[in-house]
Parts: sequence; C-alpha cells; structure tokens
Amino acid sequence: MGPTKSKGRNIPLLPLRGLLVYPSMVLHLDVGREKSVKALEKAMIDDSMILLCSQSEVNIEEPAQEDIYRIGTVAKVRQMLKLPNGTIRVLVEGITRSEIIEFLANEEFYEVQAKDLPEDESTDPETDALMRTVLTQFESYINLSKKVTPETLAAVSDIDEPGRLADVISSHLSLKIKDKQEILETVDVRLRLEKLLDILNNEREVLELERKISQRVKKQMEKTQKEYYLREQMKAIQKELGDKEGRTGEVEELRSQLAESGVPEKVREKIEKEIDRLEKMPATSAEGGVIRNYVDWLLGLPWDKQTEDDLDIGNAEEILNDDHYGLEKPKERVLEYLAVQKLVKKMKGPILCLVGPPGVGKTSLARSIAKSLGREFVRISLGGVRDEAEIRGHRRTYVGAMPGRIIQGLKNAGTRNPVFLLDEIDKMASDFRGDPSAALLEVLDPEQNNTFSDHFIEVPFDLSNVMFVTTANATHTIPRPLLDRMEMIYIPGYTELEKLQIARKYLLPKQKSDHGLTDEQLTVEEPTLLKLVREYTRESGVRNLEQQVATLCRKTAKKIVSGDEQSIVISPDELKEYLGPQKFRYGMVEAEDQIGAVTGLAWTEVGGDTLVIEVTVLPGKGKLTLTGKLGDVMKESAQAAFSYTRSRAAQLQIDPEFHEKNDIHIHIPEGAIPKDGPSAGITMATALISALTNIPVSKEVAMTGEITLRGRVLPIGGLKEKSLAAHRAGIKKILLPKDNEKDLRDIPDSVRNEVTFVPVGHMDEVLDHALVKPVEVL
Repeated sequence: MGPTKSKGRNIPLLPLRGLLVYPSMVLHLDVGREKSVKALEKAMIDDSMILLCSQSEVNIEEPAQEDIYRIGTVAKVRQMLKLPNGTIRVLVEGITRSEIIEFLANEEFYEVQAKDLPEDESTDPETDALMRTVLTQFESYINLSKKVTPETLAAVSDIDEPGRLADVISSHLSLKIKDKQEILETVDVRLRLEKLLDILNNEREVLELERKISQRVKKQMEKTQKEYYLREQMKAIQKELGDKEGRTGEVEELRSQLAESGVPEKVREKIEKEIDRLEKMPATSAEGGVIRNYVDWLLGLPWDKQTEDDLDIGNAEEILNDDHYGLEKPKERVLEYLAVQKLVKKMKGPILCLVGPPGVGKTSLARSIAKSLGREFVRISLGGVRDEAEIRGHRRTYVGAMPGRIIQGLKNAGTRNPVFLLDEIDKMASDFRGDPSAALLEVLDPEQNNTFSDHFIEVPFDLSNVMFVTTANATHTIPRPLLDRMEMIYIPGYTELEKLQIARKYLLPKQKSDHGLTDEQLTVEEPTLLKLVREYTRESGVRNLEQQVATLCRKTAKKIVSGDEQSIVISPDELKEYLGPQKFRYGMVEAEDQIGAVTGLAWTEVGGDTLVIEVTVLPGKGKLTLTGKLGDVMKESAQAAFSYTRSRAAQLQIDPEFHEKNDIHIHIPEGAIPKDGPSAGITMATALISALTNIPVSKEVAMTGEITLRGRVLPIGGLKEKSLAAHRAGIKKILLPKDNEKDLRDIPDSVRNEVTFVPVGHMDEVLDHALVKPVEVL
C-alpha cells in the first residue's frame, strides 16, 4: 500500500461536458454515457469517490486522453437516481483538487491514477486585502448582473478560507469552461485570488457596456413606440375632425411611392425630409399643397428609367429613308451616332442643330430620329419664349411655381434618354425676365448638362443621355455661345425634281389617306404635279405644296360624295379648275435683254430668291438714290459699286463727269420685303455700268458676289439656296465668286446639268459674261 500512496490513488474518472465542479460545490449531474455510468457504479462499489474532469471540447462523445483536462476535482457521490429515459442523476460534492498522473488501461470505463493537490489555507494581511477586494468587485458584479441573487453575496461573505472563497465565487460567474479551468488549475491561493480579481474586472466592464447598449436600444424603441402611438392618435383626431385619411393617407401613399421608386440617395433624403415636413403640417396649411406638388414632381421624374437603344443601323436607315426623301447629311449623322454608340456603349448625347428654310422637314426628321433609335420623342417650341424661367423653372417660393420646360418634357417622356426637340431656337427673345438663350447654355453643353439644375427641382438632373435636336431657319439670330455648343447640319431647299418626288412618294399618298380617298378614286399625273410645283408654289420647302395637294384631295372628295364622278384623273390642263389661275410665273427671266436691269440672287430665311436690280440714270446734279427697303450693308454695297464705277469710268468709256451731270436711282422691287447683305455688290455695279454705257445685260445671266473698290469679287454665303432659286427662275448662267467654287459640290446634279456656273475673280470678268456686247466696242 505504501508505494501506491506516494504515487497517488486509482480512481474512476467521469469526464464532464460543458461543466466544471470546484471543491466544496454540491450539484446534480445527469450521466448518460455508458462508460460514465460504469465509472459511477465502480465508485459506488468502492468508496463513493470519483474524479470529475472537464472535456476541452463539448461535442466529443468518446474523449481521448488529450481531450480531458489533467486537473479536476475528486468528488463524493451522495445520491444516485435512475431516470425513466435510462440516464442516471447523481448528487456530487467536490472534496479536493486532484491531478491525473496516468490513465490506466480499462476498456469498460475511464480509470486513472491521480494525486490530490492540497491547499494552503493560511492567511496573511495581503491575502485578507485580496479577499476583501474580490468581495467588493463581486458585489459590483452582482449589482450589474441580475443573474446572481444578493443572498449569494451574504453566503460568500461568511467564507474565511481564501481558496474556498475564490472557488465559490468562480462557480457563480458566467465564465467559459476554459477560464473556470484556469482558476481550478491555480493551486496557489494568492495567485488564484488575483486571477479571479482580473476576471471580475473584465466581467464588470463588459456588463457596464451591455447596460449602456441596452439603455440606448430601449430609448430608441421607446421613441419609435412613442411616434407610432402619436401617429395613431393623430389619425384618430383627424378622423374625428372629418379629414378622412386626408393628410395621413396622402403621406403614406407618398412613402410607398418613394419606396418603389429608384431615385438616387441624395434625392431620396430630400424627399423624405419634405414628406416629414408635410406630415407635421396642418391640413389647412397652403404650404402643404406646395410641398405635395414638389414631392410629386420629384417622384414623377425618370431618375432611373431609360429605353434601350435599337442599335440596328440597317433598320434605322430604312426608317429614315421611308420617312424622308434626300436629307443625306442629317441621316448620315444619326447613323454615325448609332455606330459609335454600338462600340462605346455609353456616349454623351449629341446636340444637333438642323438649319434650313421652312417646310423642308426639320421637325419631322427629329421625330424619325427618335423612331429609328427606338427612343421616346419630346418636342417643345421655343418660338417667342422670353422668360428664362420657361427653361429653368421658378423658385418654389413663387405662387404657381413650376419646373422649366426641359424637366416637364422629361416627365412627359417618362425616360431619361429621349430625343428632345427644341423647335424654333432662333425665334427666342429676351426682355426684363432674363435671357432664355443664356439659360439654354447649360442644357446644351455636353460637359455641363450631366448636372442640370432646375430652380424648382433644386437637385441636379442628368441630361447627358438625352439626344437634343434643335431647329432654326437662320443662325444669325442665335447667340454665338449657344451656337458653339451645337453641331450645325444645314438642310437646303429642294430642287424641282426633289419636290416632284416628295409630292409623288409622300405628300399625295398621305393626303389621299387623310381625305379617305383610294388610288382608284384619285390619280394625279406626273406632269400635273410638275405644273403644281412650278406654277402654284414658290418656296424652298414643301409645305405650300402639301396644302395645294390637300386642296386637290378636298375638291375630289366633294365631287365623289356628290356622286358626279367615282374615278378622277387630274391632268395639267385641269389644274386651273381645281386651284384657280396660276399663282406664279414659271421662271423669272425677262422676256428680252434689258439695259440697267440685272438679275441678282438673294438668300432669305425661307430659302433662295431672285431679285431684279434696276438702275436709271437721270439728268441732275449727281444725287444717288436707293429704294426698296435696303439695309445699311446693302446701301454701303451700292456706294462701293458707285465708287468703283467712277474710278473705272475712263476704261469703261463712260463720261468721267457723269456723277456731276446725272442723278442715279438704284431700285430693288418688292419694296415691302427688307433686304440686306453685301452679296448684291457686283449685281448693282453691273446694272450701273449697263445703264451708263447703254449696253443690255443678258436676260439668262444671274449673279451674286461682294465687290471691293478695286473691283475684286469676294465670297458670299447661301450659294446652294441661291442656285436653286436661279434654276427655278429659268436662269441659264450664274456668276459666282471664285472663292465659292468649293461650294459647288453641294449643288444637286439636276441644277448643275441645266445651269452653267462661272467663277469670277474681278469685275471685268463679270462684265464680259453679263453684257451682251463688250464695252470696248463703243
């Protein structure tokens, strides 16, 4: 027996899962594992003593030696009770710490050789101080944690032994097994108290934090509950007052709309703020209506809605060609945009400006662009807009404030990437309410319009996905900064041949359909359409032509309904019957060559036109009279032509003193129409020289060009429109400045085949071509 005692004693082992027993602790255990039950039975046969050691991992069913802590507690089994489910409930009492020396070979249960670890229970002042501090900390822990009863503190306070005090307090703390095991393994009493003190400090700090967090959460919950309670009260009060789901229902509806909408975060915050303001307002407040209107606008804007572009270039080209005849440049530009969009995926919308005379199809082309891209189409007319607020909106403080037309258009479109047509951009004006064209600078600048700011909306809106198309009849009235932001595409007037094709392919079928006529009921022969173009219309576009075709359809419809005829064919000779006598002479060419009368070419906002400039020389004292409602530039051109003629009088065989003996009268007919610009310079000089030399000017020649005092011919603009007008008028030869020779490529082949274009650099060349016989003959 001696050697065994020195080594320790053999004792059955009961591994504990998630539990630890200290010496002097009494508690119930439920034992279910087969090995554990057998260990208990062995203990009861011997001396009721069993070693309780904790497992390092709770989940291990059959723990190995390394899974069991080496130091545990020897306990006495006080009671055993078999439960109906097969487990055994035992009451154990911890006696002393014990350390496993060796695991013994036993298949039925765990058996070990263990030696007791006695404690030194003697005290000194330092140990007493530690005990007191531990008790104080434990008291604070009890106050913070509601898990330990105050009676426990009273029971613990009576313990004198320092080791036992540490064990009992540790058993009452909600610690992890690892921490509890650390206390159990600390045999030195003073060290054990210090460790416990450290643990108590940590636990107290954690509990303090838990308490703070719990208070914060409680406050928040109380606030939410209070708000809910107050809202319910408010609903009840409003119901009693007769506001049946008025403001409250409105607010709830707005909140649900906001939850479903895809507005950006910043805008969402703004809307939430406004809804909160609306909720707190009395139902009778006028401000409530303003806020409601504002929130409606913000929610109604397409912040995240956009259509997918149809990037099929072939399909787009087909749509554009089906809707419009000619117009190659604008069509080409749209297809280029589509091609780039296909490669880049994200591209700033271009800003196109379609410039051309009325009736050439600018507005309908913009509609076709939208159709070809598969986008929504929005059109606003800027004609006569004088107020900057029309573009940028009013401040919300004004009564009846609204967003500007840009934001309104986007809301109507329902997408953030429509084709947006700004019609008649050249017809805007400015007055004391601001300059709307300056407000458009931000809209039409691709570098700025991604943060367009409307005064009413107050939050930036991204316009960079919008494709802006603007239209204008002329560019000189558009401010330069605005012009710089747009890509100009000039759409010239149509030639007779083009008008004929447009009437045949587009206008006639459309008007027949609009007037309920079939192809069998009305046939308009091609020569009839040509006569219609030549003698009943005089324009660059086809608007008047469409009106005349509509008149033919109306009169046909009346005849058919009256029962006179069921199938009508209109020949050229019958046009008079339908439309009355011809309105315009075909061609403006004079019947014969005239002295002092020259055909000039002018550019107007409605296209090109021919002007006959007349000069009469009368006896007098050298007075120069200009009539025909001429602008300042044109008057100066006349003065330059007059001075040039005086300087060249000797070479032209004109009396050098003609200006002292004669009065000169230069007149341009159609006096009601204002005329300006330098391009009639050579025309006036030719007419003046013709009148002074008595040499007629060829009736088949028309000319355009600016003149210098030395007789040089300077370039002009609008050559294509002027050429079309000359062709319409039956002119056979056009004199143009040499520097404009590059513009001849824009002139249609049908005009170039019938008209001779002669580039001239000096007045002598002009006279050679214009006068019927050379000046030198005289």
